[in-house]
Amino acid sequence: MKKILLTLLLAQLTQTLAAVEPVDRSKVGPAAMPAQIAPITAPFDVSGIAAPQFAARRAVVKMARKGLSTRPIQTSIDRMSARGGGVVVIPAGVWTTGRIILKSGVCLHLEEGAELHFSGDIKDYQPAVRTRIEGIELMAPGGMIYADGAENIGITGRGRLVGPDLDCELYTEAQNSLSTEDCVSLDDPIEKRICDGLDGRPVLMPMFIALSRSSGILIEGLTLERSIFWNIVPQFCRNVTIRGVTVRSHGHGRTDGIDIESTTDALIEYCSLDCGDDCYTFKSGRGWDGLRAAAPTERVVVRYCESLRGVGGVVFGTETAAGISDVYVHDCIFDGTDQGFFFKTRRPRGGGGCRLTAERIWIRGARNAAFSSNMLGSSKWVGELADRYPAREITPLTPEFRDFTFRDIRVEDCGQLVSFGGLPERPFANVRIEGLEADCGALIRLQDVSGFSMRDAVVRVKDNGMVLDGCSGVQFDNVKILTTE
Repeated sequence: MKKILLTLLLAQLTQTLAAVEPVDRSKVGPAAMPAQIAPITAPFDVSGIAAPQFAARRAVVKMARKGLSTRPIQTSIDRMSARGGGVVVIPAGVWTTGRIILKSGVCLHLEEGAELHFSGDIKDYQPAVRTRIEGIELMAPGGMIYADGAENIGITGRGRLVGPDLDCELYTEAQNSLSTEDCVSLDDPIEKRICDGLDGRPVLMPMFIALSRSSGILIEGLTLERSIFWNIVPQFCRNVTIRGVTVRSHGHGRTDGIDIESTTDALIEYCSLDCGDDCYTFKSGRGWDGLRAAAPTERVVVRYCESLRGVGGVVFGTETAAGISDVYVHDCIFDGTDQGFFFKTRRPRGGGGCRLTAERIWIRGARNAAFSSNMLGSSKWVGELADRYPAREITPLTPEFRDFTFRDIRVEDCGQLVSFGGLPERPFANVRIEGLEADCGALIRLQDVSGFSMRDAVVRVKDNGMVLDGCSGVQFDNVKILTTE
């Protein structure tokens, strides 16, 4: 049996524990966003993050009073880009459009009162474009707002982007399609992996805003409503700034809020996400296709943000093949998510995540756990690989999570404080929780964890039992556990 070190101070403490104050609500979310971006600090280099600037040229789109406004919007964007860039303005009013493609140097600005309602017809998202869906690169509708290979682009303003109803063709046909890995052959080149819904082929839903292989990106001030799939997804991008964005997609299934995917140097601040799935999420490709692309997610700062509902406040995975590293989250509120922090992957996904630092976080009403991980997944997707034993041989597709630090965390009304599960062949490694005040139903469950420490904590709990299974290096220092029942 592996040696387990437990130092539990359940009564008389060697020092007084100060309460961890909750994050000030008045300082998070879109209403608190300052006009200018404050200096960015992080435990890593953030010099690669700088919001783009746009030329002073402006053009107001003459929108179509009936039918789609796709053509006048796209024509204005194309012309502005050809002139060297500037701002294309969507005026106040309710307008309908198909897919919009951003071009270099152009900021699409929605005036207050402007609403872009997106079509749900497959024909309005043709031809298929290069994108990545659930970690696999292919050709599909891509995004309702899309870019590929652009530089210095933006989507700003106080307007609204509104998705189609769930009975639309895009949604219903996509639900009838196979899962992503079954729609295409990874032996084919990307250009032949087509899922566009034409000529009997399956269709995969477009993301709301999908920006690919682009740099110098600003998304600011918008409200996104009624998404049918993931909301804001930069893929293979660099230098991304997302600020003051509101997402309202709870109840619409797999509607992640913001997915930073194989993207480097990103700032997310003053956002509010109310999602049907994960909220602030980090990904880097799936399995062999992600290893082929070899594009990690690195150097991301999330600050002064909130999550209202969703599966997880901050989430790594499940597509982690190229790795996720150097993520700094501070001064955020997760209010009503299933998990506060959630780290998930599966044996054949590869990669993993490391070097997350989170400080001054308030987690309220997490139904499952404040801190959670699952590296086994479900037998529905990976068969017997979801069985814990036997321990498998370590290969390039064996994921790894390690080196996570949490400081000054306030937890209220959550189901369980910690529920971490690793792999017997590669345990979840090196987790530090320093400065914690928590009220929860259950305490701690650790399975296949190597190196877990909690210090300077007060935990009020209904069930003070702990489960430690296949663990080593577990330490509690200056921790007070109070049983409420």
